[in-house]
Amino acid sequence: MRPVSIRQWSPWGLLLCLLCCSCLGAPSPSTAPEKRPGSQGLRFRLAGFPRKPFEGRVEIQRAGEWGTICDDDFTLQAAHVLCRELGFTEATGWTHSAKYGPGTGRIWLDNLSCSGTEQSVTECASRGWGNSDCTHDEDAGVICKDQRLPGFSDSNVIEVEQHLQVEEVRLRPAVGRGRRPLPVTEGLVEVRLPDGWLQVCDKGWSAHNSHVVCGMLGFPSEKRVNTAFYRLLAQRQQHSFGLHGVACVGTEAHLSLCSLEFYRANDTTRCPGGAPAVVSCVPGPLYAASSGQKKQQQSKPQGETRVRLKGGAHPGEGRVEVLKASTWGTVCDRKWDLQAASVVCRELGFGSAREALSGARMGQGMGAIHLSEVRCSGQELSLWKCPHKNITAEDCSHSRDAGVRCNLPYTGVETKETWYWDSGNTTEVVMSGVRCTGSELSLDQCAHHGTHIACKRTGTRFTAGVICSETASDLLLHSALVQETAYIEDRPLHMLYCAAEENCLARSARSAPWPYGHRRLLRFSSQIHNLGRADFRPKAGRHSWVWHECHGHYHSMDIFTHYDILTPNGTKVAEGHKASFCLEDTECQEDVAKRYECANFGEQGITVGCWDLYRHDIDCQWIDITDVRPGNYILQVVINPNFEVAESDFTNNAMKCNCKYDGHRIWVHNCHIGDAFSEEANRRFERYPGQTSNQIV
Repeated sequence: MRPVSIRQWSPWGLLLCLLCCSCLGAPSPSTAPEKRPGSQGLRFRLAGFPRKPFEGRVEIQRAGEWGTICDDDFTLQAAHVLCRELGFTEATGWTHSAKYGPGTGRIWLDNLSCSGTEQSVTECASRGWGNSDCTHDEDAGVICKDQRLPGFSDSNVIEVEQHLQVEEVRLRPAVGRGRRPLPVTEGLVEVRLPDGWLQVCDKGWSAHNSHVVCGMLGFPSEKRVNTAFYRLLAQRQQHSFGLHGVACVGTEAHLSLCSLEFYRANDTTRCPGGAPAVVSCVPGPLYAASSGQKKQQQSKPQGETRVRLKGGAHPGEGRVEVLKASTWGTVCDRKWDLQAASVVCRELGFGSAREALSGARMGQGMGAIHLSEVRCSGQELSLWKCPHKNITAEDCSHSRDAGVRCNLPYTGVETKETWYWDSGNTTEVVMSGVRCTGSELSLDQCAHHGTHIACKRTGTRFTAGVICSETASDLLLHSALVQETAYIEDRPLHMLYCAAEENCLARSARSAPWPYGHRRLLRFSSQIHNLGRADFRPKAGRHSWVWHECHGHYHSMDIFTHYDILTPNGTKVAEGHKASFCLEDTECQEDVAKRYECANFGEQGITVGCWDLYRHDIDCQWIDITDVRPGNYILQVVINPNFEVAESDFTNNAMKCNCKYDGHRIWVHNCHIGDAFSEEANRRFERYPGQTSNQIV
C-alpha cells in the first residue's frame, strides 16, 4: 500500500519527474556565502502546520519581536528572496490566507514587491516595517525547493512548532490486500508518525472524521462501514495505536486541523475496549475502482455541471469557472479559501483542496467574472450554495481569478513507467492508433488498436515521443471582435496572385479567368490571446521556417488557423486557412512586456498576457465565399487546429457564430468560444432557424 501525502503528485507530475531527473546535476561545491549586510539584525523562520520542513508561514524577527508578512501583492519573486534568506536555493510556490494557520504579534511587511534577484528582503519595496492594514488571516507562506544553499549557515534560521503533527494518512486494507484494485477505498486508518505508520483508536470516531480522511485521500465522500466485521477481525490481529480522541467538524481540509490527541511513549494501555478506526470512501467518477461502481454512478440522474476547472496541467487543478445564465465565467479570489476550494473539489468528484489559489495562478480567464467574496462553511454540496457577492466589471479583474489544487487518489499509474528515449534502438512497437480525450490517467485507458498493431515497422519515423511540461500556453480568440469586424469584399483577381500562391482561395478560383473577374471574400479581424502559463512558440525552429517571397515574410507554422462556413449538420461549404504569417505580441496587458516581434527575422510567439492581432485588411484574413448560396450558416474559426503546439486546454480553441447571407450582405452574430455556453445554449445555437435549406453552387 502506497502512503498518500498531503502533497501527492499526479501521474503526470511523477512522469515528468522520471523523465527529467537525469537532467538535474548535483550542485557544485562552493564556499559559505558571506553574511548579507541587509539581513543583519533580522532572523527568519518557518512556522505553522500542517507543513514539511521546507514550507510554512514566514516569520521575521526584528528588534527582538517576531511577526509575519501580509499576502497582499505577494508573488513568487518575493518567495524566492525569502527562501534564500531561509537557506534554500529557490521557491516552488507560495500560499496566502494563512494556509499554515494565523500568526501572532506584528505584521512586519505589507504590499511586499520583489523582483526575485534581491540579496535581502530589505531590498524589496513595501509599505515600510510595521505599516500594514492586514489581519493575520492574510499571513503569507512559502514553499521552498528542498535543496539547501551550499555552505549556508542556518544560525539565521529557526524552525518552530516541532511538536507531533499528522502529515500523511493512508487506508490499509485489512483483508485481500494483494487482490484489491487501486485506488484503495476502504481500510484501517493509519497515520505516519516518527515511530512509523500507526493506527487510530476508533473510540468516538464519527462520520465527520471519515469525511475529512476521505477528502485527504482524494475522495469526495464517505459511506458507512461494517464495523462489526472489522471489530471481529481486530480481535485476531496485533495493532499499534498512535492517535486517539479525533474530533473533526467535517469541514477541515486536513486531519491535523481536527482536535486530536497523541499517545505518549509511556502509555502502556492504548485504546482499551476499542479497535482501529475504519473508513470507507466513495470515489469520484474518474476514479471509480470497479465496473459496479461505475454503473451505479452512471445510473444516477446527472444534471449539467455548473462548475469546472480550466488551465491546469493535471486532473483536479485549474482555474475555477462557474455557469451563470448559460455562460461560463470566473471567480474573483477575494476571500477565497480552503473551505470554498474544497467545496469545488468535492463537487467535481475529487477530495478536499490541497491549495486555494489566488492571483490567476492557473491563468487568466476571459469574459464575465460571476462571483466574488465566496464564503463557504465547507458543508455545501455546490459552490453556488455558498454565500457570495454578485460582481460587476469594476469590482475585480481577471488577474485575480481563483483556482484550486485538489487531493487525488493514489492509483498506482506511475508504477507502469512510461519511458521516452531516442528511438534509434527501438525493437518493438506495442501500441498504435492511440486516441485520448485528455482526461485519461494512463495510455492504456485511451482508445487504441489493442492487440492488432497497425505499425509493423520500428525506428524513429514510426515511434511516438513526448516532451513533458508542468505549464503550457492557452490560446483564445476574441470572439466579439470577429462579430464587430465582419464584412464582405469583392476583390479583383489581379490583386489576389499572392493569396492564390498560398492557397487562400477556394478551388474554383483555379479555373477563374485570371486576371479578370473577382472573388467574394468574408473578411474579419482575428485577435488571439494567450491566457495560459507558458508562451506559445512555433513547433519548428527558425532554421526550418519557410520564406514566402510574394508576401515577404516567414511562415513558422504551415496552418495556424482554420476558417470554415458550415451548415447546421456540419457540412463544410467554404473554407480558408491561415499560416502563421507572423506570430508576435501586438499588445499586452499593462504589467506584461512584449517579447516577440517578427521584424528582422525576430523570434515568433505569443507571450502570456499578450495577444496577436491579424487585421481584417491583410491577405488571407478571410473566407472565399464566392460559391456560397444565400442562406443561414455557421462561421467557425479553429486555432492551432492540428494540435502542433501544446496547450493546457484545447476545448476553447474553436469559435462559432451564426451568420445570415442574402447574396449581397452578411450578418454575423452570437459569436462565442466553443465551450463558453452551457450544453442547452449550444443546442439552441445549433437549432438556429432556416439553416436547413442551404445550398452551394
